[in-house]
Amino acid sequence: MVEYQSYLNPQTLANVEGLGLQARLIVEGYVAGMHKSPYHGFSVEFSQHREYAPGDDVRHIDWKVWSKTDKYYLKQYEEETNLLTYVMLDASASMGYASEENVSKLKYGQFIAAALSYLVLSQQDSVGLAVFDDKIRRFLKPSGQPSHLKELIRVMDSEPARERTGLGPILHEMAERIGRRGIVVLISDLLDGEPADLISGLKHFRHRGHEVVLFHVLDPAEVEFPFRQVTKFKGIEIPEELLTDPTALREGYLAEMATFTEAVRTGCRLADIDYVPLRTDQALDAALTGYLATRLARTRKGPRRA
Repeated sequence: MVEYQSYLNPQTLANVEGLGLQARLIVEGYVAGMHKSPYHGFSVEFSQHREYAPGDDVRHIDWKVWSKTDKYYLKQYEEETNLLTYVMLDASASMGYASEENVSKLKYGQFIAAALSYLVLSQQDSVGLAVFDDKIRRFLKPSGQPSHLKELIRVMDSEPARERTGLGPILHEMAERIGRRGIVVLISDLLDGEPADLISGLKHFRHRGHEVVLFHVLDPAEVEFPFRQVTKFKGIEIPEELLTDPTALREGYLAEMATFTEAVRTGCRLADIDYVPLRTDQALDAALTGYLATRLARTRKGPRRA
């Protein structure tokens, strides 16, 4: 039996060939550690039946229909038939940063995006992808075809980290660009401008009836600022260099980071947006746990307000 749990370490996963295989290992590793499948429990309202296919959860088989027709049909629910997911992946220059012994923020973001896409398509729902920096570089419309995963992975794996981020305008553009309501998943380090601009862009999605999940990806060095010796800091999105004693900057840096993070967290809470902070040294099941747990809890409480 494959020990999928061992692959949830980002650095180990980076040594596995192919983003598609990496996505499958993340999802199956997560499922292997659950007492019940994460594919169960997201739907609220019964909608229709569909014919059983190998691999479907047998718990959803309608045995009354089987007794009459001698065929297997699954109960399908309103959310299952209508769910669209739009994944937005930040591929700006700052996402290319990686401290020692860690994968880059972009690679970690690709892991999350691929795993969530794999999961959505496994549920026979539809997923689309936008890769952006200061502009939307690639946009794939949502599709529920299993083959769509290969194209999603090809696009996100071929876009290098480059250019500065233009997060606020990008969010407003995407909110106007996508029509049908769904779940918008933003994966970014958010290293661009003021929290108010970010929250304004995310609120645009909420005003148009979308649910929003924000994965805030940071390198552990950006969270802890562990530098002790005189260090030359190079700007990634702004071409500047600073040679300084980091101990003189640490207290102020950590205070600014804490203020920024709290502003984003508070803004998301007030706008009814799921905020999931992640570090690139964190096991990948944490990304799925944050997403699935909040969604399951919300389903049990009832419809979400737009």
